Amino acid sequence: MLKKFASLALAFSLIAAGTAQAAIPVYRYMVKNTYPHDPQAFTQGLFFKDGYLYETTGLQGRSSLRKVELTTGKVLQKKDIASEFFGEGSAPVGNEIVGLTWTSHVGFVYDQKSFALKRRFNYQGEGWGLASDAQQLYMSDGSNAIRVLDPKTFDEKRRIQVTADGKPIDRLNELEVVDGQIFANVWGTDIIARIDPANGNVVGWIDLSGLLPPAQRGTDSVDAVLNGIAFDSKHHRLFVTGKLWPKLFEIELVKLENR
Repeated sequence: MLKKFASLALAFSLIAAGTAQAAIPVYRYMVKNTYPHDPQAFTQGLFFKDGYLYETTGLQGRSSLRKVELTTGKVLQKKDIASEFFGEGSAPVGNEIVGLTWTSHVGFVYDQKSFALKRRFNYQGEGWGLASDAQQLYMSDGSNAIRVLDPKTFDEKRRIQVTADGKPIDRLNELEVVDGQIFANVWGTDIIARIDPANGNVVGWIDLSGLLPPAQRGTDSVDAVLNGIAFDSKHHRLFVTGKLWPKLFEIELVKLENR
């Protein structure tokens, strides 16, 4: 069983404390569409571009970069990542795809069309999630810090310290930029944090509990956690899935009242 952290109780307690003290809005969801997802895909990175999902998967000897048809879940294109690497988050930059590895301190840049490896780069610490906007890359490393990287040189420009009512929120994993906010999976939970990139404040919690019950997450339900956020900005569609999940969901957020 893969564990990046031993205890999940702390993550839930931080969320509960931050919500109670600061009245941080909580959102639930309405499922708009359900699509097939490869139950063997240990989802680490996910994004939507030009009508397709792009996904990076993890596990030693099973890591890959994929182009996936949304409606069928069919893998249209796949590049296996060398077996010594544990694939992690990924994000688009122009006509390229940037991908991280977990503990190897190396990232890869691929051609979006051919998946050909164009170059590599190095970074300190672990690589977890990656997201991009028009100006920069955002990288998580399992802590409460999100690194802001130059999308061309991958030099670190600054770090965003993510907090809820002043308390650090760590285990930040897969990332996506949605309408100017950073959405981050809190690893090991069914929670997504909505983060203001200007100051690192959590401005909302998305509670996706019940989206895919543990009984439907396969035989390895402990590792089959929520992880994977993609946003279709053109049609304003939000997609979520998890590691080893057989389904991918298009959801609409619903704000809970009295928050």
